[in-house]
Amino acid sequence: MTPSLHAIATEACAASRIVASLHTATKNALLLDLAARLRHAKHDVLRASEADVARATQQGLAPAKLARLALTPPSLEQLAQGLEAVAALPDPVGQVTDERVVPNGTRVRRVRIPLGVIAMIYESRPGVTLDAFALCFKSGNSVLLKGGREAAESNAALASLVHTSLQAAHLPTACLADLTAISREQVRELLGLSGLIDLVIPRGGEELIRSVLEHSKIPTIQHFKGVCHVFVHARANLAKAVEVCVNGKVSAPATCNATECVLIDEAVAPSFIPMLAQAMHARGVSMRGCEACCAHSPLIARADPSDYGTEFLAPILAMRVVPGMQAAIEHIHTFGSSHTEAILTDDDDAAQHFVRAVHASCVLVNASTRLNDGFQLGLGAEIGISTSRLHAYGPMGLEELTTRRFVVEGAYHQRS
Repeated sequence: MTPSLHAIATEACAASRIVASLHTATKNALLLDLAARLRHAKHDVLRASEADVARATQQGLAPAKLARLALTPPSLEQLAQGLEAVAALPDPVGQVTDERVVPNGTRVRRVRIPLGVIAMIYESRPGVTLDAFALCFKSGNSVLLKGGREAAESNAALASLVHTSLQAAHLPTACLADLTAISREQVRELLGLSGLIDLVIPRGGEELIRSVLEHSKIPTIQHFKGVCHVFVHARANLAKAVEVCVNGKVSAPATCNATECVLIDEAVAPSFIPMLAQAMHARGVSMRGCEACCAHSPLIARADPSDYGTEFLAPILAMRVVPGMQAAIEHIHTFGSSHTEAILTDDDDAAQHFVRAVHASCVLVNASTRLNDGFQLGLGAEIGISTSRLHAYGPMGLEELTTRRFVVEGAYHQRS
């Protein structure tokens, strides 16, 4: 008989108490073992991925989701390197973030501890199975993973590798539960297990995330979409700015950190727009711009107002000429999603003003929006990106999967 979700979550709770007390060396050894097993079993995992992609293609899955679904030899190697990177990171569990002796004579410390049981609901990207496990395990948590059914075979293959490593280390396999097969009704049941699950992280399209928020009785961290802007300032290096914009749009257009809109200071528009339009056109990108953009290049179609604020997840780019820094900031505040914003400029004062004025989980100066990623930012991997500000903001790595509690040491102190 298949265990109930309540039973699975209960086992995950018990497992989380074991993981929370593991030595760092034990956790690191398991992650390195898992990386080795992944490399050894890469052909089996690739076959599982090919089966998922073939089935999804027949079912008419959107191209953006197909791109996220497929595992490749390079992506598997990146997953293995991510496991090794997480193993090499400092263990947040037990870290003392603040310590003082207060007037009553007790020593008060703030210490990082695991959250407990994390439930993650995600679409398409099967690599999340390993990223999520690695981060949750290193930070002392158990994880319940509800991947999309389109990735069922890939998720099962990766979860099986995790379970094999856990068994080899004589640790409970309940540290990771693969819930890919559960129904939509069961997902709602899962979201009601507030006494057993400590945090829910949805990762996928806006419809999925809003559905989770609507039904969850458990604290939830999310971002709805990634409408990421690049502002080309009047003092930008225009040739380099073209390269950064192209990278932000073309390197992976179906990701949440892809550049969706380029804002161009009117002072450099006559020079910059033809350069950018030609480069984007050569890479197969369709461009939609304001009247001023269209006046500088016949390759740009007139934008509809709805193009601003749209997450295209495709080789489509919105463009707009703005009269200066403040207009760019106002556009971002109106149409942005608090995900990722970038400025390209050689003016340090302008860069710092932009950083202070723009609200986003990651603000970049002279860098591609594609760099807002846990692996790229040195987190080893990420379990998701939060734009909710509480309790995390930006890519969620190890520290974001812990909380802090007070530990007080006295000499038989009493309150007077």
